[in-house]
Amino acid sequence: MITTAQFTYIPLESQNPRESIEFLLEMVAQHEVEVDVNYLSTSVRGEPDVIFKLIREIYDTMTIEGEEFRFHIELLNPVAEEEAEDLDIPQE
Repeated sequence: MITTAQFTYIPLESQNPRESIEFLLEMVAQHEVEVDVNYLSTSVRGEPDVIFKLIREIYDTMTIEGEEFRFHIELLNPVAEEEAEDLDIPQE
């Protein structure tokens, strides 16, 4: 199964919000997901376990870093790998 998550990370009290967002994008790049960075949000596609692990890692990391933030997450229903191939979603 392949799923898509769209998330928006909003640093609230950061002196350099762009730095926080770039840090998170580097973290996302280390996972086996397809990434689409947009102006206000980022979409990732991959196996549900990988997506949920990534979401948890972002939340935990930014909490440890002492950031004040909002983290909006929107999940799409999973699709079978055959359907993902039809949608040009890369497989491992």
